[in-house]
This record gives sequence, C-alpha cells and structure tokens, in this order.
Amino acid sequence: MTHLLTLEDLDLGTLAGRRVFVRVDYNVPMKDGQVMDATRLDESLPTLRALMAAGARILLASHCGRPKGEPNPKYTLRPVAAKLAELLGSPVAFAEDCVGEPAERAAAALANGGVCLLENLRYHAGEEKNDPALAGRLAA
Repeated sequence: MTHLLTLEDLDLGTLAGRRVFVRVDYNVPMKDGQVMDATRLDESLPTLRALMAAGARILLASHCGRPKGEPNPKYTLRPVAAKLAELLGSPVAFAEDCVGEPAERAAAALANGGVCLLENLRYHAGEEKNDPALAGRLAA
C-alpha cells in the first residue's frame, strides 16, 4: 500500500495556495436531510483548522451509505457540508460531483484557507473497486 501522508508529515508552511486532497470518513447517520451524529465531523476539525490556517485549499472526499455506484439523493453529502460549515464557523463549498467539471470548478474557486466537500464518492462504481481510472480523475 502507498504511504498516505498525515498532518505530521507535512511542512504546513509550504501549503499556502496549494490544493490538499483529504479523504475523510463522513459516513454519518442522517435523517430527513439532517446530520444526526456529527462525531466524525468533530474529529476532523483539528486537521481542517490546521490546514485552513496554513492557507491550503482543501478538497474533502468521503463516501456515504451504499448508493450502488449511482447518484441517489438519499446519500448526498450536501447536509454534511452544511453541518461542517456550522462546526467550523466558516463556509464550506459543495461540489455536485467528486470528479469532472463540477469538482474542477469548485477546486478552482477555492480561496486560500477555503474548504470544499466533494459529492459522495460512491456515486461512482469505481470507488469500491479501487479503480485506477477513478483515482486518476480524483487526482486531477
């Protein structure tokens, strides 16, 4: 397995203006479009705040539920972005897809210290299959 960088591996002083892709676990319980337990979001806040303070342009990627490789409004991460913005006390942009034009547009619009949550990775069948093509699209 490839070594994944942690916050401790990074020189935060070099991140200003750089895009930082962070895989988070925001597979949280939701009901009627509301996050019911924000524990996983709370646990990510120290990392996000450190990256924001360093001026990184943060792209967050997560899965939620099991939408079987197709978009399903039941599993959208939009309510998670809203809850995360509330917890951070700072806006969190939301990209309608985790790859392609919506993700590229959202990434380009991020200011230094900005945060964007990408739509559910599992809307793409390749997420559960560790598809290199999907990984390449995410890296772009």
